[in-house]
Amino acid sequence: MSLEKHAKRELELAGLFDKDSDYSGMLGKAVMDLVKVFAKQGHSGFSAHQTLKIFQIVASYKNLTPITSNPDEWFEYETGNWQNKRDSALFSKDGGKTWRSVDAPKKKWYQFWK
Repeated sequence: MSLEKHAKRELELAGLFDKDSDYSGMLGKAVMDLVKVFAKQGHSGFSAHQTLKIFQIVASYKNLTPITSNPDEWFEYETGNWQNKRDSALFSKDGGKTWRSVDAPKKKWYQFWK
């Protein structure tokens, strides 16, 4: 069975095309659009796994590489307060030399060491 047929069947069984489903069936269509593109790329088992893994990271607005103290990664949104351009949950008081995540407020300020 092709990936597209498998995906369509599973989405139908889950009711994701139904007008009374979340987002009025849009989720089923959106997933099928992605499946069609992915299926056309002709991945092997390994490249499929790697592609999905990388896609999930970037589509979730996560970073593939560590955050750095490079000034190009930070912007001063108000005097003395900086935010990271690659991860909007990171804030700094010293231009990105040290930073804190609002997603982990109990953690101490830390520094990225090269």
